[in-house]
Amino acid sequence: MTVAAVSGLVPRLLDRYRDLTLEALLRELPSRSPAYLYELIPVYPSRPGKGLRAALCLATCAALGGRLDRALNSAVAVELFHNAFLIHDDVQDESESRRGGPTLHAEHGVGIAVNVGNAMNLLALGRLRANREILGPNLAWKILAESEEMMRHSLEGQALELAWIRDNVCELTDDDYYRMCLKKTSWYTCIYPSRVGALIATDGRFDPDRLYRFGWYLGAAFQIQDDLLNLVGDYEKYGKEIAGDLLEGKRTLMLIHLLRTADVQDREKVRRFLAKRRRERTGEEVRWLHRLLVDHGSLDFARQAALDLARAALAEGEAALSDVPDSEDKSFLLETVRYVIERDR
Repeated sequence: MTVAAVSGLVPRLLDRYRDLTLEALLRELPSRSPAYLYELIPVYPSRPGKGLRAALCLATCAALGGRLDRALNSAVAVELFHNAFLIHDDVQDESESRRGGPTLHAEHGVGIAVNVGNAMNLLALGRLRANREILGPNLAWKILAESEEMMRHSLEGQALELAWIRDNVCELTDDDYYRMCLKKTSWYTCIYPSRVGALIATDGRFDPDRLYRFGWYLGAAFQIQDDLLNLVGDYEKYGKEIAGDLLEGKRTLMLIHLLRTADVQDREKVRRFLAKRRRERTGEEVRWLHRLLVDHGSLDFARQAALDLARAALAEGEAALSDVPDSEDKSFLLETVRYVIERDR
């Protein structure tokens, strides 16, 4: 990669934009609430997190000469959608921890957690409706259409992953993983926020498709790094249960690589492990599978894939923003490429 090592710019702007978004999110929460509903909305957003999605929305807007006050409402919607996905994803994966604390369903039960996630989606829709007054009807409608497209891709990507687990699909290719990753991660993590920021900055004059490949490659690199951290990360920094992906039977790029390269005996043993329910899988089996991934070079394979995707993202980002004046926010967008593969949480 040609970009220098991550400077203090990326964490500084991440913190700035996360604080702006969180403050705006909390300020507009309903003041009256039935028990276990709106009072639980701040739980996930208030825990330590990167705030990457809202930051991409705001930084793209600023880089293209837009005003942050016009994009902040949409950044809040992005953050609400994201945290709703996290709550529902944790339920579907039976995860026990999130951002250094118990998952919402582990603490309050599945029914309450699902309802809070639904409430977050409701509040996000309210933010999109409020864009009519902030941005005018035409631009607000475009952003609503972008949100619908993002939601469709995300749900379809989640459906792919859940089906692979449910049906114990083990004959997957790298392209299958990348297709799932494009839909589940890249669209709502990078493509959607940056497209929304670009539309707001330019009143729709900037073609958001120029940012598509940048967001696609960046999101895929982000997801692979997340999968790696799940296996080798420090829990105190990562904030989620280590090796949770193995317990959940997720078809990560490294697991697909292992199933392709392991001998017949080990491959069959992995298949039997994946056929079990999460609660039936033992710590000893997870440790065995982890060692197998290391021995077969599957983690190194994934690291190289993330690096290749980051290089591609940087090239696409530089091309897409070549006629955009230099600024802190433009630098942030490009430096984020290295950040996503060097982060430790």
